[in-house]
Amino acid sequence: MMLPIDPAYWDAFWEAATPEQRDELMWLLDQDLAKHIWRAQVGRQSEAADSLAFIIGYGGSAGGGKSDLIAGLSLTEHQRTCIFRREKAQTEGIVQRMTEILGSTNGYSSQKSIWRTTTADVARLIEFGGLDNPTDHQKWQGRAHDLKAYDEVTEMREAQVRFTQGWTRSSDPKQRCRVLKTFNPPTTAEGRWVIAYFGPWLDKHHPNPAKPGEIRYYSTINGKDFECPNGDRFVMFKGEALYDFDPTDFRPEKIITPKSRTFVPSRVTDNYFYVRSGYIETLQSLPEPLRSQMLSGDFNAGVEDDPWQVIPSAWVEAAMARWKEREVKGEMDSIGADVAAGGDDNMTIYCRHGLWFDKPIRIPGREIPQERGGPIAAGHIIMNRKDRAPVHADVVGWGLSCCNFLTANDVQTIPINFAKGSTGKTRDGNLSFFNLRAEVIWRMREALDPESPNGPVALPPDPLLKADLCSYRWELRPGGIFIQPKDEQKKLLGRSPDDGDGCCMANITTMKVQTFEQMLSSVRTVDRYKELD
Repeated sequence: MMLPIDPAYWDAFWEAATPEQRDELMWLLDQDLAKHIWRAQVGRQSEAADSLAFIIGYGGSAGGGKSDLIAGLSLTEHQRTCIFRREKAQTEGIVQRMTEILGSTNGYSSQKSIWRTTTADVARLIEFGGLDNPTDHQKWQGRAHDLKAYDEVTEMREAQVRFTQGWTRSSDPKQRCRVLKTFNPPTTAEGRWVIAYFGPWLDKHHPNPAKPGEIRYYSTINGKDFECPNGDRFVMFKGEALYDFDPTDFRPEKIITPKSRTFVPSRVTDNYFYVRSGYIETLQSLPEPLRSQMLSGDFNAGVEDDPWQVIPSAWVEAAMARWKEREVKGEMDSIGADVAAGGDDNMTIYCRHGLWFDKPIRIPGREIPQERGGPIAAGHIIMNRKDRAPVHADVVGWGLSCCNFLTANDVQTIPINFAKGSTGKTRDGNLSFFNLRAEVIWRMREALDPESPNGPVALPPDPLLKADLCSYRWELRPGGIFIQPKDEQKKLLGRSPDDGDGCCMANITTMKVQTFEQMLSSVRTVDRYKELD
């Protein structure tokens, strides 16, 4: 006979039990705790702990036992663990929980932020780290752990999380490896990357929603996640996923194995101990939208933009909601290209057809050798250019060589030097721009403005593009509108805003050479007739 596991049942049993029965129950519990220092609570916490997915998202409302899950799994199921918070000092709460579980701090070094302990006859190493500075992730390069745990992952930069989780592995073939990401709904726009990352579970507009705990499979190609039908290995061949292949025909690094991913929602009502403590009443007293975020785990409740954000998130979301795939795209009016060669940054190309922007074309910088960066980058642009569309390319760095090659091949090219001065004014004519960077980015804001007289812009629903466009910050200086320097923007994003810059350059309107020549020819014809008269 299986005993009930509902804590409320045992509460009722305890109240009705005799003193002898209570003594016997306590003896049984002591025997169990001698073997198991921690057990996941029945319900959502157990679902997350028992999930077979490689990447597990767990969270929603406050008080769902997220930190407890990290502490418990570290001490019972893993040999080498690394626990991250945005600031390393914030891991103190997990240290305290581990102290409660173990009964002491034996083996913990606060100076080295390492805990060495032995439980269930298994030697365990637990490290604590922070990802506050833009380069902090580099300290963990090559550091293998069979559990990478990120507590309140919405406070961290997506690029740093992806980088550090790349070394989730073990030399022990019997050791299970996994990534655990716990979080409440994001309270800032920067943390909303998790909604796209766990899109089938969290994005209410996702075309293929998933049930809580359902396992999906993903692979990451050229920095973008792709959902796979199952966990079968495949190779990319001529831009398509090929599942029926001979492994001997491909190098091992070309064979891609999708990783499993899931999300398990937590609620404070799942945490029996918090229910008894009255914590729900505390959450109920919070002001909105924080109440809905923390009590109900509502990921769509009022995330506020930074007051100095150039482009409101709602405008970007509306433009992406309007976007539809097109078989006939219409005439191409402009190309924006953020050029890269070598390194980790992408070369990004955006093509605009009227008010409709096509999907981004991304070429990893490492695929463009620096010694031939200019002609190769120019070749990528030419291959995607149609209708003699003007090319707007960042001329700084590798962009100069690219622009020179384009011009030499009679491609209408407008080099964009963001540091150059601007003589433009905002649409209402009230404000000047500090430099060309400020003008180009502000023009994107004006294009996305719901009150724009030019009509609604449609942007491809791409998470990188959305993050970039929402990351621009501005201030008013004596010289006019000033946009936060790119280096500061990189600190906010943890990467270069290649997509945002490319898209904003594609938004630039430049008259095509042939259009100008046709107009000039018409004027000359009119003048000739006047002479004849």
